[in-house]
Amino acid sequence: MTATATEPGRAGATRDDRVASRSLAARLLSRPEVGSLIGAIVIFLLFMAVAVPFRNIANVGTILYGASTIGIMAVPVGLLMIGGEFDLSAGVAATTSGLSASLIAWNLGLNVWVGVILALVVSVAVGAFNGWLLFKTGLPSFLVTLGTFFILQGVNLGVTRLLTGNVATADISDMDGFVSAQKVFGSEITLGPVTLKVTVLYWVVLTLIAAYVLLRTRVGNWIFAVGGDAAAARAVGVPVKATKIGLFMAVGFCAWLSGMHLLFQFNTVQSGEGVGKEFIFIIAAVIGGCLLTGGYGSVIGASIGALIFGMTQLGINYAGWNPDWFKTFLGVMLLLATVVNVYVKLKADRR
Repeated sequence: MTATATEPGRAGATRDDRVASRSLAARLLSRPEVGSLIGAIVIFLLFMAVAVPFRNIANVGTILYGASTIGIMAVPVGLLMIGGEFDLSAGVAATTSGLSASLIAWNLGLNVWVGVILALVVSVAVGAFNGWLLFKTGLPSFLVTLGTFFILQGVNLGVTRLLTGNVATADISDMDGFVSAQKVFGSEITLGPVTLKVTVLYWVVLTLIAAYVLLRTRVGNWIFAVGGDAAAARAVGVPVKATKIGLFMAVGFCAWLSGMHLLFQFNTVQSGEGVGKEFIFIIAAVIGGCLLTGGYGSVIGASIGALIFGMTQLGINYAGWNPDWFKTFLGVMLLLATVVNVYVKLKADRR
């Protein structure tokens, strides 16, 4: 009589791939942020070896500050990319927020906090407008936000020059509410030899919140779903429109946070600030494992990407290298990260 099943332990036993265990190394290598983590370690060791000031613990705060100003925006931009969209207006939107707070408070003689709150409304409204226009027109987010980028860039310069006669806002450091607002958005804390700006705290908190939402909540599932296949997500009841507009509004909120730091760190805002930074945020997210096609990525990886920027920007100066090569580094890192991300995605799909 022919056996219909193979007994456990016999030489011809077959293995069910559905319950096959994967090694720890395989599980780690399938994580989207693994490439950025390896890159961060390599860059850290490189500058530790070639740049003496990089080894000075007192410079840790400076490195983290540079990383945090990028990371605050790289986190929401990374979420948006996982959701399948781009925001090319993110850089100038932060400047718009800082300008709004300063110009409103200064020209209307209001408490600085009134300007701060109204700037939040403006920033979130810009994000909502981007999302609304995306669905209203059916255009790619690349084109929608590119249009917003030019609109905001022109408004920033034109309104500032119209109200101040200059390309920068007035110094608001002597206005009511400035001291308390500066403590919230521009303060720092000293831990031994290390001085940390408040942006480092905001960066870490945003990363933790975003990572929790993405990996532990229904909203996170929606973000992955709309980025992978919006039509299929809609068919199973995912609120595609609300999810994507919410992601654009999250970018607007973080642009407000970044703009407030810009204002209260320097007491004034240059209207031409922020141009070009949108690409830095996107590159940080890509280095961190976010695919340009959407539906895959990691906000922790995006934060690591921002850390790579922070280390490299100062590491090049500390090592005495020509800073002109920094843009070359950006291009190389973008290409390498894209290749690594596609490879890791393929490995993850084979799980």
